[in-house]
Amino acid sequence: MSEELTPYLQATEFLDFRHLDVTAFAESVVGLAKDPLDKAVALYYAVRDRIRYDPYDLRYSREAMQASSVLARGAGYCVAKAVLLAAVARQQGIPCRLGFADVTNHLSTRRLRDKMGTDLFVFHGYAEMWLEQRWVKATPAFNLSLCEKFAVLPLEFDGRSDSIFHPFDAKGRKHMEYVRERGTFADLPFDLIFSVYAATYPRFFEHFGEGHEGDFAAEAAAERR
Repeated sequence: MSEELTPYLQATEFLDFRHLDVTAFAESVVGLAKDPLDKAVALYYAVRDRIRYDPYDLRYSREAMQASSVLARGAGYCVAKAVLLAAVARQQGIPCRLGFADVTNHLSTRRLRDKMGTDLFVFHGYAEMWLEQRWVKATPAFNLSLCEKFAVLPLEFDGRSDSIFHPFDAKGRKHMEYVRERGTFADLPFDLIFSVYAATYPRFFEHFGEGHEGDFAAEAAAERR
């Protein structure tokens, strides 16, 4: 494997895949699989559906953003879930990096939009895995049950095609638009991300600094009754 990929295989402060719980999770998910592509697909679906998407679980805490902490909580927003996916991929010897983009029309509720003051989500996070000699995007943010509540097509991943948000939901309504790429990183750029959050969402720490403030899935279900 090329030395250029070495940074994307290392354990880091946030991608702490040597933590016993992260190691155990990764190994239990892949089972007896040997092919990197099969492992990558299994890990993607495990993080997508076993870790609940929760945009209210956004904490200004380095420890809270570590893969081991995300796994322990069993929930996280898009960046936290991408961190966990990148960590377990590296644990299995698959080079992986974090990618970020600003998006609009993100899957959200009225309460969440009101708290943010915008429908622009900056530094939306995903993972990129090196599979079959190329980088492939994997976006494990929205678990299947949540997609069903929002009538949004779940993102599938086969290890060969990029898995990125659909521009339209299951009913053909405008859903997502990527407006700015933020680049890729070998580790979570914690300080950069939170400085942009603070500038974009003036009430950020007031609303999200303490962690959980709502039941996102329940809000989604209530709005669509």
